[in-house]
Amino acid sequence: MSGRFRVGAALAGVVVLTTAGLVAANWATADTRSRTGQPTSPAKKSAGKTTEDPLVAETLDSQLGSDSGVVGSYYDDTGKLIVAVSDLATAQLVRQIGAIPRLVRFTAHQLNAVQGELNKLAVTSSAGKVRSWYVDPVSGTVVVSVPKGAHDSITNRFLSRAVANGERVTVRQVTGTIRTTADDFSLRGGVQVDKNTGYVCSLGFNARTRKGTRIFLTAGHCTAGKPSFSRNGYILGNTYTSSFPGNDFGSVGVIEGWDQQGYVEGWGAGNVAVKGLADATVGSTLCKSGKSTGWTCGRIVARNVTVNYGSNRIVRGLFQHTACVEAGDSGGANMTGNYAQGITSGAALINGQCLEKSGRTNESYAQPIAEALQSTQSRLILAN
Repeated sequence: MSGRFRVGAALAGVVVLTTAGLVAANWATADTRSRTGQPTSPAKKSAGKTTEDPLVAETLDSQLGSDSGVVGSYYDDTGKLIVAVSDLATAQLVRQIGAIPRLVRFTAHQLNAVQGELNKLAVTSSAGKVRSWYVDPVSGTVVVSVPKGAHDSITNRFLSRAVANGERVTVRQVTGTIRTTADDFSLRGGVQVDKNTGYVCSLGFNARTRKGTRIFLTAGHCTAGKPSFSRNGYILGNTYTSSFPGNDFGSVGVIEGWDQQGYVEGWGAGNVAVKGLADATVGSTLCKSGKSTGWTCGRIVARNVTVNYGSNRIVRGLFQHTACVEAGDSGGANMTGNYAQGITSGAALINGQCLEKSGRTNESYAQPIAEALQSTQSRLILAN
């Protein structure tokens, strides 16, 4: 939501588009930085741990050089810089610089060679279920992490190669399932998508055009001006079509590498499978998914509604419902059960919040999905 819309959002019942500007997000991020503009170290916020400074370790590494006997460095529980070294001469240099040396059995060269061997084995063959491996300055060994209960032949083969290095390797059992934090490059309805113009919207539904073009549907006021989009810092694609005002739908091309799914993000309640589309019927239950308010539900109260967003931006043919919608939810998926109903357009807000937070009935609007699909000559990607 741009600055000029924020003024209107503070007024009771003002109907606004629900695109979220990144200004607020940047302000929140700035609050986590110190007054010098440098990120505030968690250690410096904790009492008794004021000596941790990454620049100290960097200075030490540069002074000792890469060919020294340093295996690595770390801060202990008291905030003191400990340097793992493999010989007494390097230990003396560490003391002169002002850090605390700790003798370990193996050299950096020996441990790096072990890690390099395992790297090569993993790339040329497989590491099975082994989670990770690294040179650990605390133990002075290469630590290999493997999930408890992983005893398949490929995992065992990798571990056999690892433990063949004797005391240079420490095997640790771990729990949980490791995964990337970039959402596995999966795309579901309701997740956040970022415009290169500095605004945030939500993804509606994944679709394919008749020509096979990979697209996702979102709000037309999100695609106005034909921006490019990204997610988690990775490029999604460029605007494919855009219609606003009059309508409020648009589409964005999706580059290869993204896993378009026939699901809508359930925000902790389980993802919702998309099995088809439905026509908005007054009285029907309606749930919407969006990056700001997550999964919220209500009922459809009107259809074929003409909405005035101000500045001569009139949108026709929307349906109105009572699920909570706020800034950033624009473009998100609207569902009845497992059937797609529409794409979030806007809502009446008080001080930037949906009306229910002021004790009133929500007034939210969505673009029917059928018109967006017809205009883009596309079909929804359905759940398997």
